[in-house]
Amino acid sequence: MIQIIMILLITLAAVCGIGMILADVFRVPTYAVSKATHNLGKKQSKKTNPIEIWLKDLSGWLADKLRLNEYKRLQLDADLKTADMDMTPEQYVANGIVKALFVGVFAIPFLFFSKIISVLIIICAVCLYINESKKVSNKIKDRRRKIEYELPRLVANIEKTLVHSRDVLSILDTYKDSAGPELKRELDITVADMRSGNYEVALTRLESRVGSSMMSDITRGLIGVIRGDETSVYWGSLSLKFAEFQRENLKNEANKAPKRIRKLSMVMLICFMLIYIVVIGQTLLSSLGGMLG
Repeated sequence: MIQIIMILLITLAAVCGIGMILADVFRVPTYAVSKATHNLGKKQSKKTNPIEIWLKDLSGWLADKLRLNEYKRLQLDADLKTADMDMTPEQYVANGIVKALFVGVFAIPFLFFSKIISVLIIICAVCLYINESKKVSNKIKDRRRKIEYELPRLVANIEKTLVHSRDVLSILDTYKDSAGPELKRELDITVADMRSGNYEVALTRLESRVGSSMMSDITRGLIGVIRGDETSVYWGSLSLKFAEFQRENLKNEANKAPKRIRKLSMVMLICFMLIYIVVIGQTLLSSLGGMLG
């Protein structure tokens, strides 16, 4: 036990020392300076994690040194804008690298004591980097899922409104006030584009930003309305299609509930079993102690 404590203390001291040396070599700002810069321009100063600020400064330094492939950079830049993440592609990649290295550096001291623990730490660092690299795609998927969840209601609203009005701008402008935050943001941008430019171009941009086949169906129908086509049958069939999609979503959510309940029931069963095992074990130990005494 004493040996394990000594190993942990030596590891902590080594990591702190390496961190201070690296901070001095790369001229990383102090915590006070970084915190003041981080909170600059904010109306309310929230409690900030010192490690997070220090890692952000380090990733900022690394971002200036990174040179990404032009195609990858453009694609990542588009994804970051879609996910509403205010950072450059270099900052995004550097952020993942720095966080992985911060975990991975703990493997160095353990090389002298336990190589197995060192390997496990390296595996954790690699997993962390993979998780960070997928953060933007996961955020886009979550955002698209939330938007698609609202689209059946939007289609039903368009179908009803087209009976007495074919003004696409008015339809979208009226509906956005009752939409969720993700869809409202997209409709705000689209309405502004339509007011300042071509309607069809604005709808095409909406389709490319969301990246959903369901949104493509909606924009195709709206472009048909703008061109003066007869689209009542199209919107009727689309409304039925989206209503079926919504039912499937609700059915899937309902099917997930029993699985969660089963997991919780299993956890409760294990807890009860552990309680009985502990009580029986203590009773047996007490009985054995009395017999030996």
